Amino acid sequence: MFSFIKAATAVFAVLPVTLAALQPGPPFVRLDKTDAMVIVADLQEGLYQIVRDFDTVTYRNNMLAHAAIAKLFSLPIVLTTSAETGPNGILPKEISSMYPSAPLIRRNGEVDAWDNKDFRDAVRAQNKSQIILGGITTDVCTEFLALSLRAEGYTVFANTEASGTFTDKLARDANDRMKDGGVILQGMFAIVMDLMRDWRNTPGSLQVLPWLDTYLPAYGYVARGHEAAVQNGTLAPGEAGLKA
Repeated sequence: MFSFIKAATAVFAVLPVTLAALQPGPPFVRLDKTDAMVIVADLQEGLYQIVRDFDTVTYRNNMLAHAAIAKLFSLPIVLTTSAETGPNGILPKEISSMYPSAPLIRRNGEVDAWDNKDFRDAVRAQNKSQIILGGITTDVCTEFLALSLRAEGYTVFANTEASGTFTDKLARDANDRMKDGGVILQGMFAIVMDLMRDWRNTPGSLQVLPWLDTYLPAYGYVARGHEAAVQNGTLAPGEAGLKA
């Protein structure tokens, strides 16, 4: 009798896990380049200097890559800065020169960009439901805006490589809160791949590989290596037959 009770207890202990595994997971929300836009939130030269959860070279590249996603896929973009005449500084010239005609909302007090009417109007004017967001800092400029956008019904993709803050812990805490609020956390490569969908599309291999060579050299050099092998490569002794 004791062994039966013990076995039954073990079965019932596993049952909730089994039932949970049978439940459908959350829907896979795909980025749609016809319904997406990019927001650059406070990626300013002064604020850049306080980012400590990335090394400086990597994060500078990440900021520029985030902004350049809009140009690659011809997405609308809205730029915003916070108190740019003070120590926060201006947008890097590499970003502002990409989009000389894009809306640039210079906020002079609002911490959450969504509290600024001009910014809200600029975002709504794009008539898109999906927003790709990056900002400094992750736990303020990105998190506050992402959660405000979610409350307004937008689908928000937070580019986790384009937002930076003081410490790894603050980044984790902010990402946890955004995730709990329904924000989708993705890195730059995943965002670009989901927007492209198929290497045969346009933008596809022809446009995306040079972009990756600039902003994600780890992948760009995969393509470079293949190009070199095809154009210049000869088999070394012992290589023939290795791939079989």
